[in-house]
Amino acid sequence: MNSAAIVLLSLSTLTAQMLPPGDHVRELRVVDQIRSYSVHIPPSYNSRRPSPVVLVFHSAMMNGAMMARFCGLSEKADRSGFVVVYANGTGSTPVFLFWDAGGVRGRVSDDVGYTAKLLDDLSTVVNVDPKRVFATGMSNGAMMCYRLAAELSNRIAAIAPIAGTMAIQNCQPERPVSVLHFHGTKDGLVLFGGPDERIPKNLKFLSVDETVRVWVKANGCPETPVVADLQNLEDDGTRVRRKWYGPGKEGSEVILYTIEGGGHTWPGRDPRLRFLGKSTREISANDLMWEFFQKHPMK
Repeated sequence: MNSAAIVLLSLSTLTAQMLPPGDHVRELRVVDQIRSYSVHIPPSYNSRRPSPVVLVFHSAMMNGAMMARFCGLSEKADRSGFVVVYANGTGSTPVFLFWDAGGVRGRVSDDVGYTAKLLDDLSTVVNVDPKRVFATGMSNGAMMCYRLAAELSNRIAAIAPIAGTMAIQNCQPERPVSVLHFHGTKDGLVLFGGPDERIPKNLKFLSVDETVRVWVKANGCPETPVVADLQNLEDDGTRVRRKWYGPGKEGSEVILYTIEGGGHTWPGRDPRLRFLGKSTREISANDLMWEFFQKHPMK
């Protein structure tokens, strides 16, 4: 068989192994555990073209399937043409899962290693653009995004955490990682100002302002932001303020959307439970994060 035929055979074999558009579940071994994740591939996906990927990390006491229904990113992926991955944490049941994002004494699960192996496995069945791998998540999942940005910055181009702050002590990324953060001032679970007497003493996380300062410094952004109050278009009891810090090293930036009156919710989506508070309709986190991610591929 000549070399041209071998190349054609290799390409056809590779194409045959690629996942088609739709929803798929994958399993992989991490240390002594079998872990899983779900993949949603949009109808426009072409296995011959490298595709951007958005990793989604669920809140505590959820799983990837629940998160997919909650955040609506599969629908956004179909409209915009990116692959979305719903990762699964660990826990005593398949439903109530958590991330070892730091801040909780006693939890030890190598979720950074899991994410790296997930990306390795994903690249065998999806034509992944390694310069366009992004991460978002809510609450405990948002904290996981910050951990990945600090400890896996060679593989995560940018992050968009929602309703969750940093819970790790050290932040020394190998490269600048742009951050788009959304947070409600009335968040009763991950408080805007950091833990108070309502939060169990074994839970440690930074305030929103402290988290922003860490990443402004890490990315070499100006310390003074450009502030804009967005026009109030919806009568939903919320208002939105945008703080932009940038540009930093390699064109990086840090953007904070503060939702005045907003609760522990995903902007643009209906809250699942009333006690979580109000969800703003002034902005769509899904639309804004995809716009942001498109501007921040890895250099």
